[in-house]
Amino acid sequence: MARGLRGGPALSAAPDRTGRFAPSPTGTLHLGNLRTALLAWLYARAQGAAFRLRVEDLDAGRVRPGLEAAQLADLAAIGVDWDGPVVRQSERLERYGDALGVLDADGALYPCWCTRAEIREAASAPHGDLPEGHYPGTCRRLTAAQRAERERSGRPPALRVDAGAARIAFTDRLRGPRSGVVDDFVVRRNDGAHAYNLAVVVDDGAQGVGEVVRGEDLLDSTPRQLWLGGRLGLPAASYAHVPLVLGGDGARLAKRHGAVTLADRIELGETPAAVRGRLAASVGLAAPGEQPSPAQLVERFDPARFEPGPSGPLPGV
Repeated sequence: MARGLRGGPALSAAPDRTGRFAPSPTGTLHLGNLRTALLAWLYARAQGAAFRLRVEDLDAGRVRPGLEAAQLADLAAIGVDWDGPVVRQSERLERYGDALGVLDADGALYPCWCTRAEIREAASAPHGDLPEGHYPGTCRRLTAAQRAERERSGRPPALRVDAGAARIAFTDRLRGPRSGVVDDFVVRRNDGAHAYNLAVVVDDGAQGVGEVVRGEDLLDSTPRQLWLGGRLGLPAASYAHVPLVLGGDGARLAKRHGAVTLADRIELGETPAAVRGRLAASVGLAAPGEQPSPAQLVERFDPARFEPGPSGPLPGV
């Protein structure tokens, strides 16, 4: 039985609809990021829930000075506000260490010395219930002698969870019933950095996030995160995976697609209100050219009936 984490919400309490947005300060937010943030904000505000902001800055080597402030300014400019202080993952390492301690005490961790090449080779081979591309638990099956040999090599191991190929089912607001098999994923890298899946689960639990609204590219990570939250004794959030904004070539929107940031659009003569209207119109919440206020969008938004359509380009971008 997993022990609960210190400092989180009461584990017996049903999660509310508190939402969040969690950008990484590794690049300027583009219109796709801003639309996802706006939708996450609308899901929370339309249900009378709090909205949290978290900066995912664990990957210190990729964090760029000044980007956090620029991202927060862009969010505020299109009308996205938040409750409470901004949370930064780089300031929460002790919490992630606590979570690893809970998993270790529960017998759910093992060291993994596999190189990337070894992982690719192992993941490409058939391995029972796990889908192709999932880690098959190579280091979990090491004998004591094999483990001792790897320890003597001096190469630091990553830490993986022993998920037992658990199948996790959930219902996504927009995608309907889903399920996935959980492989033995990494929760601490071999350089000592805490992995994304660990940090996001711990932070959502600590911030009382009851509904996660994010891009559909993260849909496949949901079974892992639900499984991990369960092992840590945290309430399960609900999920809504929204469509991505694509470039004209059908790929996920990126800087190479042209004027795709708020600053770019302002330079072309658009106001932040016009950009907000463009984002709202792309998911049926405004007429083309309309510039509804944030309050008007909250009044129009019905989470139970929202149907944003498939991923695609923004008209005129």
